[in-house]
Amino acid sequence: MFHVTKRLLLRPAWPEDAEALFGVIADQGVVRNLASAPWPYLPEHARSFVQRDHDPRHPVFLITRPTAGGSDLIGCIGIDPGVDGTELGYWIARPFWGRGYATEAARGVMEIARLLGHDSLSAGHFTDNPASGRVLRKLGFQPTGKLALRHSCGRGEDAECVLYRIDLREEIAAPLRAA
Repeated sequence: MFHVTKRLLLRPAWPEDAEALFGVIADQGVVRNLASAPWPYLPEHARSFVQRDHDPRHPVFLITRPTAGGSDLIGCIGIDPGVDGTELGYWIARPFWGRGYATEAARGVMEIARLLGHDSLSAGHFTDNPASGRVLRKLGFQPTGKLALRHSCGRGEDAECVLYRIDLREEIAAPLRAA
């Protein structure tokens, strides 16, 4: 499955993406904000990730940006079965922070989630990553008022996570907030 937004192409990971993936995710500042990526992140982790089986109901995409010479790999986004229902997760490589790519990619994945029949999405961010909370609120996610301890393989420990939710059925009637 593929999805095109104004600036981005969301696409599946392929085995030949392993080296580029390793090149952008092997950053402790990125990995520490993820639940399942280990630290240190090694080339074999990238190879394993790009060879994962694809679940058509819960797609995961590489976030790419077309360039004159091809494309830049700038992050990853997807939906997974989560503790609180279908969960949105994403990361953006450090050189691309603050440019609206997470918001734009998430809008695309929210459209896909609706098309796949998901009625709502949950999401969360570690309390020391408020930038991710700003992205979620911009997308229309509402804080649930709950905090939960979630394990971060990158940190090697549990960390406090702020939980959010969005009803995708309500968002069909109301346009997504401007970036």
